[in-house]
Amino acid sequence: MPKLAAFPKLYMQALCKDGTMSLAEWIDLAAELPIDGLEWYAGFLEMQDQSNWKSIRGKVEERGLVVPMMCCSPDFTHPDASFRAEQIEKEKFWIDMTTAMGGQFCRVLSGQRRPEVDRQDGIQFAAECIDICAAYAQKRGVTLIIENHYKDDFWTYPEFAQMMDVFCELVAAVKAANFGVNYDPSNTILAGEDPLELLRRVSSKVVTMHASDRFLVEGTIEDLRNEEGGVEGYAKRLSHGEVGKGLNDYDAIFSELKRVGFDDNWISIEDGVEGMDQLARSAEFLQRKIQEHWIC
Repeated sequence: MPKLAAFPKLYMQALCKDGTMSLAEWIDLAAELPIDGLEWYAGFLEMQDQSNWKSIRGKVEERGLVVPMMCCSPDFTHPDASFRAEQIEKEKFWIDMTTAMGGQFCRVLSGQRRPEVDRQDGIQFAAECIDICAAYAQKRGVTLIIENHYKDDFWTYPEFAQMMDVFCELVAAVKAANFGVNYDPSNTILAGEDPLELLRRVSSKVVTMHASDRFLVEGTIEDLRNEEGGVEGYAKRLSHGEVGKGLNDYDAIFSELKRVGFDDNWISIEDGVEGMDQLARSAEFLQRKIQEHWIC
């Protein structure tokens, strides 16, 4: 049966930028949720000092939780080979961080959709970088997971492989065996595409999942398309919402995942932007749905 992890979406500024929350505080809050683990983020301020890693892992495990997966954002589509080499070294550092925290999965991305990089070059750049990183990860027992991503908080351009056809082509181009998909249905909606169609195309490769629900605060997906390029961060018209109350069909999603044997895998909740009560409701919804589809 799948296990649940949580991601501190609400506290990213506090944990990654201004330091107004400690990881110990986040761990204590999360331990009250009906979850099994925490999705970690490579940009947590306290994680930048390797000497902290052992004690922080200890705090997680003291609360009966584990860290199964690491969220990070390498940018492999830059036309400059030296830039890509730097990104590979960053990913290796994050793989080491994953290992130190006891994790099994470390995220990769394609990179930014820069106007000067065409489709074939971008796929080649990203696949080559991922394969190099996967070889490093394999020696450490880590599987790399690529997300059908929208846009990193600190990127100027959206994800190179945001659209379904490009994403599937990139997944097929990676040769490494220790490589799979981190499926995020909400991001497919933001691409103006069908989350279930993407899931059917990649379900045999899905090893982890982000559970979220998204809403457009105003306007349409087409409005989003027109404004997404050239601005750092997420478009203001987007909103994360409580899981189970948005546009995603979790019964259909979980039915397909159950069909392909997504049984002892991790689902991480990307929610809670309105507080811990909202995150708790999302966790409870997902636990009910897991019970329905994997036990009943």
